[in-house]
Amino acid sequence: MAVDSIKGSLREKGVRLTRQRELLLELIDKSGEHLDAERLFQLAHERDPRLNRVTVYRTLKLLKQGGLVDELDLMHYGGDQHYYETRMKQEHAHVICLRCGKVEEFFGEPLQKLRRQIENHFGFQILLARTEVGGYCSHCRSLRAREMEQAAREAARQALEEPNGLGSRSRSKRQA
Repeated sequence: MAVDSIKGSLREKGVRLTRQRELLLELIDKSGEHLDAERLFQLAHERDPRLNRVTVYRTLKLLKQGGLVDELDLMHYGGDQHYYETRMKQEHAHVICLRCGKVEEFFGEPLQKLRRQIENHFGFQILLARTEVGGYCSHCRSLRAREMEQAAREAARQALEEPNGLGSRSRSKRQA
C-alpha cells in the first residue's frame, strides 16, 4: 500500500497526520528495509531531532491497529524484535537468511496457487497470509561449505596426530 493510500486511510479514520507520523510512514515505506522500532527511531531522529521514542511506538501501534502496517518477526532472526512494513496490495513471502539476516521478498503465482489450494481444501476464506521461509542465502551457503571443508580437514589432521583419539597428554601418561 502506497504512502498516499495510507494517508488517505488515516484521514478517513479521523486520525490527524502529523509531520512526525508522516515522516515515520515515509521511512517504513521507502527505506527498502524491514525496520525495527529502534532503527526506525534512529532514522527518524536523524531527520527530526525533536522526535522521541514514545511517538514512534504510539505511531506504530496506531498504524498496526488501523491495518496499515504489518508487524513481522522474520523468523526471530533478531531475537524478539519486530519489524515493520506497509501493507502491500500483493501478497509476498519473506525469505530470511538465518546466518546473515538478509531478507528478500518473493512475489509470484506459487503463493497465489497455495492460497487457492488452502481455501479449496479447507473451505476457508483467507483474509491475511504471511509466509516466512528461513534458510541460507547463496553467499552464506558458500561460507558454510568452506567452513565444513575446513572443519573436516582439521578433524582429519587431528585424527592423524592423535591415534585412537588420545591426546598427547594421554600418550605421555601411558609411556610413564
